[in-house]
Amino acid sequence: MALIRIPDEDRQLREPGAIRDYLAPFGINYERWPVAGRVKSGATADEILAAYAPEVEVLKQRGGYVTADIIDVTPDVPGLQAMLDRFNKEHTHAEDEVRFIVCGRGIFHIHPTQGPVFGIEVEAGDLINVPAGTQHWFDLCSDRTIRAIRLFREKAGWTPLYTGSTIASNYEPLCFGLTYIPQSLARTETNTPARS
Repeated sequence: MALIRIPDEDRQLREPGAIRDYLAPFGINYERWPVAGRVKSGATADEILAAYAPEVEVLKQRGGYVTADIIDVTPDVPGLQAMLDRFNKEHTHAEDEVRFIVCGRGIFHIHPTQGPVFGIEVEAGDLINVPAGTQHWFDLCSDRTIRAIRLFREKAGWTPLYTGSTIASNYEPLCFGLTYIPQSLARTETNTPARS
């Protein structure tokens, strides 16, 4: 189940209703889909898409998505760090970023135009959309593994549009067990270095 952390407010949300309510004003939809018994371990991409075909079809109709695929990331993926470096800097997209997590974990950091940065840690069973134009970045958790269904409005997918902001460097991936280090503290004698 998802977890929201709002470091600047020292606050966490764990209850699905509270998570949905918090995300709604930002245009972010959050749902839980069943995962137990839906696909076997090691299922192919086609088997996963077939198992979730009814839900994916509803999303396609609701959001105007035309294609769905599977992203499968493990520590063994060649060039993994270079791939992750494309997404762990603040960026936006010209279309929604929609993910249903089949297995693994990751975190979307959202940087709203109004309000503090917050992290949404997602795991198996979580469906999230990050609306087009939303400033955000994404990190994997410490096991560096995630398998997810992705939906797109364009068959070619989308490209990250980088904001040029360095704000992501102030936030560690929360699912690594680390927290936000305010720049004011990072510059004091706390001996706590900021993320580089």
